[in-house]
Amino acid sequence: MTARGRPWSARRVPDAAQIIAQTVAAVRPVSADARAAAQDRLDRMTKPRGALGRVEDLAVALAGIAGECPPPLPEPAAVAVFAGDHGVHVQGVTPWPQEVTAQMVANFLAGGAVVNAFARQVGASVTVVDVGVRTPLDAHPDLRDRRVAAGTADMTTGPAMTRDEARRAVAAGIAVAHELVDEGHRCVVTGDMGIANTTPAAALICAFTGADPAVVTGRGTGIDDETLARKTDVVRRALALHAPDPADPLGVVAAVGGFEHAALAGFVLGGAAAGVPVLLDGVNAGAAALVAGGLAPASVGYCLAGHVSAEPGHARALASLGATPLLDLGMRLGEGTGALLALPVVAGAARALQDVATFDAAGVVDKTGG
Repeated sequence: MTARGRPWSARRVPDAAQIIAQTVAAVRPVSADARAAAQDRLDRMTKPRGALGRVEDLAVALAGIAGECPPPLPEPAAVAVFAGDHGVHVQGVTPWPQEVTAQMVANFLAGGAVVNAFARQVGASVTVVDVGVRTPLDAHPDLRDRRVAAGTADMTTGPAMTRDEARRAVAAGIAVAHELVDEGHRCVVTGDMGIANTTPAAALICAFTGADPAVVTGRGTGIDDETLARKTDVVRRALALHAPDPADPLGVVAAVGGFEHAALAGFVLGGAAAGVPVLLDGVNAGAAALVAGGLAPASVGYCLAGHVSAEPGHARALASLGATPLLDLGMRLGEGTGALLALPVVAGAARALQDVATFDAAGVVDKTGG
């Protein structure tokens, strides 16, 4: 990785606050020149102008991220599934027991989850990151231990985490992004696992967008009406207790977020600093990208929205980010699954810029608008 991707010495790693500050400083705006070059090439390619629709917008975005046209293929890709537990679980926001988080981590590592199946289909790797699972986990070659604590605290009675814990979680996500790019990955994909994590995700989205909890709080794993009403009230009470200020994004995620949200925010920052596309999954990724955008506004330019979740808060988050989802399949699983299904579209956009001839090169008459 170049100095752009890791602005500190590998031999002298600073503390979490320094890692965040230096990474934020390393996030540059996407290249306007490369975007213009991509648009020019698309207009000269052997097809009617605009005929690829939003795939052309995606191709332009990839060129801007890479700083060159054509951009490299987003291959190989890696999904990082950040896992953590949540103290707000005690408020009855989901019928699923917290033990499922650790059980699903074991399933990921055994290759038996949907994210594993989809990753195999598109040729992506799966890395699991423990940033705050309550149950101690056994060592595994595909498990990265970045544990900050054994789950967050209950955000309805106090902050979900301390500011120092939030910094450490963000720094953990940055480190994982750096490691994956160092290993040769050219696209990083967000994944998440944490029973009850759509509750803090809803609180984060409300804090950054000003939306009402009733608008953005969803059914998560498929809760009934009574549980949804309780979950919405939990989000409302947490926001009232903390009055999170979006001008202080670290304070927001510390007050009402989860360790995986903070780590995913760092993952976005790390990918942006490295100049690679960050393919976002569902509502938890959208909430985390809002945190990352608060820390480094230019990082949003490196984010591609793989899909829009059935969770209502996700559409609100993407609208705030200015991101148009590539797919809309009614999914609400998380894990990185929706983003992985969008990966071939992302690769196709880059491939088109690389391989499709221009009218001049192919000797084809250009009938603009024909």
